[in-house]
Amino acid sequence: MTTRKRMVVLNPEGPLVPVTEGSGAGVPRWEMAARPESLDGKTVYLVNQGFGGSDRFMEQLQAWFARHMPTVRTVVKRKTGFIFRDDTRDLWKEIKEKGDAVVFGVAG
Repeated sequence: MTTRKRMVVLNPEGPLVPVTEGSGAGVPRWEMAARPESLDGKTVYLVNQGFGGSDRFMEQLQAWFARHMPTVRTVVKRKTGFIFRDDTRDLWKEIKEKGDAVVFGVAG
């Protein structure tokens, strides 16, 4: 005889906020930030979140900006804390205060 056990898993990150208007009403989602018209003279943060290879990718992206868009200032940062948790308040604050755009990504 096999006994089935039920497991309850909770999300420690907190609740998703559902969209309340439009065709996707009630479906949790977030809108992307509006694109700036130009990056000329802007500061772009390149955030490595710790996934394998993301540090090298962000360094290569920084080199690309230097070659192809030299008026763009890039700042490479490493996200502290757990890779999948929003526990890096100091970095987000810095980006909001000093940055105009951010590339946050993974590589592998």
